[in-house]
Amino acid sequence: MKIPSFHPSSPRHHRCRIAVTGGPGGGKTTAVDLFRREMGEGVVIVPEAATMMFMGGFPRYPEKEAVRSAQLAIYHVQRNLEDIQATRYPERILICDRGTIDGAAYWPGDRGDFFESLETSLEAELARYDGVIFFESAAVGGLGIEGGNPARRETLAEAVVLDAKLRSYWSQHENFVVVHHNESFFKKISYGLAILDEMVGELRKRGLAEED
Repeated sequence: MKIPSFHPSSPRHHRCRIAVTGGPGGGKTTAVDLFRREMGEGVVIVPEAATMMFMGGFPRYPEKEAVRSAQLAIYHVQRNLEDIQATRYPERILICDRGTIDGAAYWPGDRGDFFESLETSLEAELARYDGVIFFESAAVGGLGIEGGNPARRETLAEAVVLDAKLRSYWSQHENFVVVHHNESFFKKISYGLAILDEMVGELRKRGLAEED
């Protein structure tokens, strides 16, 4: 696995920041939670901003302007959650349940409008992360996506479209790895956890080497 160079003193992250993302029903949140239990205090989790907000009562309406406003708010919450956790736990590895780019896939407009509205760019947002692990939606394989997230509303067809959009953005990261759908959720999660463990381990070694 190729791991890009990174600098712990850089203001964009504290030491190591990994985005765990993917289409609806991919299993990413389950993988992140299991990894946290395994690693304990070695990592700190940044929860998914959208789920936090919608489950907390943030309005969710279908009109285009309402969707745009919601995605702008989610971006800022996600970014600030990451920065808060990085400041609070400067020596831990940051595992982000989704990242600041995800809102672009839900944005009801042209590809560039999301980043332009936030006065940023895809390249700048990709640079916030040292690695990306993409959990492909079960919907891509025609499997159900019911389960873990009560805030999820997407149909199977919508989940497939979102998965493709998300992948088109995140795959431009130089350290991008896909965990493909599998009829066995256990096998998929096991593989994803192995990839996450490998990425964390290599980035941790790189960080320690650069500190010496």
